[in-house]
Amino acid sequence: MKLFVAGLPYDVDDAELTEIFEKCGTIISAKVAIDRETGKSKGFGFVDMKNDEEAREAIELLNNISLGRNKTMVVKEAEDRGGSRSGGGGYNRR
Repeated sequence: MKLFVAGLPYDVDDAELTEIFEKCGTIISAKVAIDRETGKSKGFGFVDMKNDEEAREAIELLNNISLGRNKTMVVKEAEDRGGSRSGGGGYNRR
């Protein structure tokens, strides 16, 4: 199950995100979203857990806890984007 994690302190990296969630079960991947222009964290990320039951436990244990200065972490099942992303980028002849 893929989890969406928001409210991360901006200094948390992928390794720390993994460390936070591995207490609840086996982690396939943990990725903090990084701004392409600044190279800094956007304050959210995604954790892919091997087992749905462990993922639900992680939601139960880690949602609404504080990780830093007045930052409350939000942990929930990631929404499936589904379909293709469309928008912009078309060639425009003038």
